[in-house]
Amino acid sequence: MTTQSQHAPKMATPLEPVMQFDPNAKVPFAKWVQKHLFTSLWQSLMTLVVAALLLRFAWFVLKWGVIDAVFYTPDPDVCRAAAGACWAVIVEKHRPMLFGLYPYDEHWRLVIMMVVYLSTIVASLMPKLWNFKILIPLWILSVTSIGILMFGGVLGLVYVPTSEWGGLPLTMILFSGTVLIGMPVAVVLALGRRSPMPVARGVSVVFIEALRGVPLITILFVAVNVFPLFLPAGVEVNKLLRITVGIAIFFACYQAEVIRGGLQAIPTGQYEAAASLNMSYWQTTRKIILPQALRISLPAITNHIIAAMKNTSFVIIIGLFDILTATTAVMQDPLWRRYYIEAYLFVAAVYLFFGYALSLYARQVEKWINSGRI
Repeated sequence: MTTQSQHAPKMATPLEPVMQFDPNAKVPFAKWVQKHLFTSLWQSLMTLVVAALLLRFAWFVLKWGVIDAVFYTPDPDVCRAAAGACWAVIVEKHRPMLFGLYPYDEHWRLVIMMVVYLSTIVASLMPKLWNFKILIPLWILSVTSIGILMFGGVLGLVYVPTSEWGGLPLTMILFSGTVLIGMPVAVVLALGRRSPMPVARGVSVVFIEALRGVPLITILFVAVNVFPLFLPAGVEVNKLLRITVGIAIFFACYQAEVIRGGLQAIPTGQYEAAASLNMSYWQTTRKIILPQALRISLPAITNHIIAAMKNTSFVIIIGLFDILTATTAVMQDPLWRRYYIEAYLFVAAVYLFFGYALSLYARQVEKWINSGRI
């Protein structure tokens, strides 16, 4: 005889929630250290040895760069008697290092120029101001102001030819010109190499491969010494402009291959969806394909932009003094020559500041894209 409880249906036990891995979950610091640095005896020994070496190096840097360093003195003999770094060389020589051959009494113009330039760049990188009605007048006003300040010759300012430009302002002008000219050319070359038209594809392939296969110095040499031979008699193109275009074209060829990689990563379904909406080639490229390709290629694009900033140092071959070349020239002073390490560390810090700022901004743009803000 069965009881009523034996015939009653059994209640299903609730399933326990499945633990899912969250890569963004915060791990306690002590647990992270134990998991990654002290999981075995050998790893623990290696961690302790590396930590000891890092502490030793940190103490050396602190002692040489801060404790025993000389931060300001007009007398190089004081630095010779010190056991640490002589940062006084930067205080003493910072103006020719930052401004090169530009007339000493006109350095105030370069300070204002850098303020205008950096303010324009910062404003242009803010998504709230990404409007042609704002950016175009802003850039016209900025470029006009920078041209007046750099060249002079108007408003009572002394005229300064481009052969006397130098230092950080010259580096920033070359860098900005490289990116502003090179990026549109890179997009055109990338689209041309992916074009269904054989002529456009062939021209793009030859252009990219020919210029990527030669060193940048060769391109600059051609721009300075060979290109004027093809100009009509009496026609002359500014040497700084030729150099800027040469660096920009070299930059565009490398950037075009990065963008082409992004274009190849776009699924075929995106093209089919655009065709089903009866969109033209240019509508499909501008509204669907190119934005996705640039998003995919953003890390590599940033990498080449940072490299373009460092490539500006090649202008030494035409006698222009960017910040690196100006520093090299300044350190020929026999009184301060022995403190070249401190001077080059200062230049490295300048490059690091701008390069790391570009890297951080690129990461922020990726976050904005992933969150749908842009």
